[in-house]
Amino acid sequence: MLKCGLYQNKVNLQEKLVKWFAPEKIEFHHFLTLSAIFENPQKLDLDLIVFASGSNLKEEINSLKKIRKNLLLSLTPVVFFHPRPSVKLLQESYKASLDEFLFSSEESGLVSYKLKNLISRSQKHIGVNPSTKLPGTHLIEIEINRRISKKEKFALGYADLDDFKAYNDYYGYFYGDKLITLTADMIRDVVTDLAPKSFVGHIGGDDFIFLIPIDKIDTVCKNIIKVFDQMVPSRYEEKDLMRGYIQTQNRDGVQQKFPLMTISIAVMKNSGSSFSHLGEISHMLADLKKYTKSLPGSNYVVERRRKY
Repeated sequence: MLKCGLYQNKVNLQEKLVKWFAPEKIEFHHFLTLSAIFENPQKLDLDLIVFASGSNLKEEINSLKKIRKNLLLSLTPVVFFHPRPSVKLLQESYKASLDEFLFSSEESGLVSYKLKNLISRSQKHIGVNPSTKLPGTHLIEIEINRRISKKEKFALGYADLDDFKAYNDYYGYFYGDKLITLTADMIRDVVTDLAPKSFVGHIGGDDFIFLIPIDKIDTVCKNIIKVFDQMVPSRYEEKDLMRGYIQTQNRDGVQQKFPLMTISIAVMKNSGSSFSHLGEISHMLADLKKYTKSLPGSNYVVERRRKY
């Protein structure tokens, strides 16, 4: 399912987009104002943003420039549509880093290929995890360092799944990858619902990062744990669920019983001047993560110590 953000002004492009992307289905998110695009972009998780207008596109070009400066939207492909664009309008649009410009006289089959190739290229972008479409390590580092340099107050949550490797070995890659995708969607939904101006990233494997206001730590972490613990039993076969464990080889090649998966969240607080660079956070986070995972069940632990 392709998620398309659509802003329309004096034209209706939705039916044509459905035709151009067929047979792939499209979920449209209509923006009534240009400012609405920036309200909660990570929650929408758009694959494409389309501005369709019969006017001069001046405001749309300004919005495009803002999109390119927005970390959460900068990698999202942007397409303009105008029935009869002037050469000057085309030049101004591409100068602002537009991905594609469509117009009425183009052959429908050609437009279809242009759009599908655009989506394919964007999904291969190295900045985004290909399975979850969350920002990857490079973009995570950029966002954390940006907040540190601005001396922002924020909490960093590091979430990972306990005994995921055993689950992946036992049920196979297909089901393991499915669980990672579901967990990514869940964390993103919980975090963005409870803290709209937050950030969620996927380091890789079963490791996730989220940045939230300090006063949202308890609410966000408790809800992530609650939803995960409700979700995870449905990912096991009935026989494994009934006995409460799976049995497979551990890292030493020895058969071992592993309980149903849980989630551990280590949380660091940056009070504005607590840390000067990401390395300091990473050092303390490693110890806190190890301690959190040593506790039984799903847990979150907030680091109370000052940096060392």
